[in-house]
Amino acid sequence: MKKLLVVCFLLIASAAWAKPPKNQYVRIKTAYGQCIIKLYNQTPKHRDNFIKLAKQGFYNGTLFHRVIQNFMIQGGDPDSKAAKPGQELGNGGLKYTVPAEFNDSLFHKRGVLAAARDNNPEKASSSSQFYIVEGKRATDGRLDTLEQTRLKGFKVPAWQRDVYKSVGGTPQLDHGYTVYGEVISGIDMVDLIAAVEKDKKDRPLKDVAMTVEVLKKRECKQLDKLLQIR
Repeated sequence: MKKLLVVCFLLIASAAWAKPPKNQYVRIKTAYGQCIIKLYNQTPKHRDNFIKLAKQGFYNGTLFHRVIQNFMIQGGDPDSKAAKPGQELGNGGLKYTVPAEFNDSLFHKRGVLAAARDNNPEKASSSSQFYIVEGKRATDGRLDTLEQTRLKGFKVPAWQRDVYKSVGGTPQLDHGYTVYGEVISGIDMVDLIAAVEKDKKDRPLKDVAMTVEVLKKRECKQLDKLLQIR
């Protein structure tokens, strides 16, 4: 009987451990440090596309080719690998786009990961290019103005206003670009990169290369637990 109970316990424990983590996480490493990003389940197309490219090693060696302090840092252009100094970047990508996945609960607060795009009417995202928001704090006056202009009458919820006023972000980009993740550790990397010297096209004078890796199941589960995600 005791042996049977032990076997049952082991089977239950094994089944529990076999369950996948609730969220996927990636690590971005640069010469300015590293950050860990949680990918949102509410944007599965963007999440899965980013994981696919990261597992392929696509991002390794690409640059953060456009940085604007108090705004964002942008990377993921395959043309940036071994790019010559002064070469214009930002037009590269794969031969597909990712359909927009807008969600009112996902907004451009400081530290979010979002997809770059061109001016296509569907607001479909680039296959590979992304940006991480550094942002700055907003005032109620600024948010009121944006509601009537860039946001075309959309009312920023009170709880989001509180975040924009206390933490900061880029509210002018809401409903225009898909947000699909957020930095949970290492936001100082973003601040350091955003502050580097750059040329007139916002490309850093000294290349900022990256490597991107998908965290293993065990690490993802540990982060889920750490963040008390249910």
